Amino acid sequence: MNRKLILIPLILLFAVATVRAQKAPDLKVWNNKQCAVVLTYDDAIDVDLDNVIPALDSLNLKGTFYIIGSSPVVYKRLDEWRLAAKHGHELGNHALFHPCDGSLPGRSFVTPDNDRSKYSVSRAVSEIRVNNTLLKAIDGKDKRTFAYPCGDLKIGDVYFYDQLKKDFAGARGVWAGKQTADQVKLDNIECYGINGQSADYMIDLVKKAQQTHTLLVFLFHGVGGGHSINEPLDAHSKLLHYLKDHENDIWIAPMVDVAENISAYQAAK
Repeated sequence: MNRKLILIPLILLFAVATVRAQKAPDLKVWNNKQCAVVLTYDDAIDVDLDNVIPALDSLNLKGTFYIIGSSPVVYKRLDEWRLAAKHGHELGNHALFHPCDGSLPGRSFVTPDNDRSKYSVSRAVSEIRVNNTLLKAIDGKDKRTFAYPCGDLKIGDVYFYDQLKKDFAGARGVWAGKQTADQVKLDNIECYGINGQSADYMIDLVKKAQQTHTLLVFLFHGVGGGHSINEPLDAHSKLLHYLKDHENDIWIAPMVDVAENISAYQAAK
């Protein structure tokens, strides 16, 4: 048999394998799993402690809770937040007073005292750093992530988080999307806001993240009540059980852990 006829298919197979290897994602960033899923909960409300943390703890899953320092639920239930941190949940920073830009359409809920459009950049930065001090007093930790109140990135024309990048491992925004580790912008991490969607919808997002080897971040407010933006308990529970059943393939971790992995991955490239 002609040796050239034998060699040509072997060369083609080697070339295909090489291209596939080059295109294959580096899954070390996802803790050697197919994807990463981060469960985030905003605003420091009672249902976080009453509904969410018990559900997560029952399955040994970890989440990120973005804390408004001035929330009365922080003051009244300080020991429970401290215990949550000891159990491995992240207490993230959601600003001291949750200021939002009241000059934007649909912002009638913004009070004059908490209107970010009236803030200076230095005031916003100072309040966020004060909230970090409060959170460290609760959990003793130096590393955490930030979530933009109302998803507002600017004060006037200034991206105020630019002055805070060294204070945090990353910042979660509100824009929807799943991203590869190369695509993630740590100063505005994309997420899916959940408000009454079905368990099937959320689980389908997870399955797509598994297929595409991407980061999927969920943004919850109320779970089983407690907020005008709410997800039913049963749908939330079904999502958690799917994640638990597939934890060999899915890295479920607090945002700070995932952000630090992405930062190291991007720095090494």
